[in-house]
Amino acid sequence: MSAVELTPPEAARWAARAGLPLPADRHAAVAATAHHIHSVVAVLRELDFGDTPPAPAYRAEQEKPYAAA
Repeated sequence: MSAVELTPPEAARWAARAGLPLPADRHAAVAATAHHIHSVVAVLRELDFGDTPPAPAYRAEQEKPYAAA
């Protein structure tokens, strides 16, 4: 999806293409939800995780309680 906001008719077309036909009263809500998800993902893509290890590398049992104190 491009930076242009998804319109309700486009949302209906994409949903139908995916095999999920939408009632007419849901088109605008689905388009708004898709736009919101797109804006959140866009912010996440801008984050620099640098040397952050992947989640499977984290071991909660190795954490020390109150380590910052």
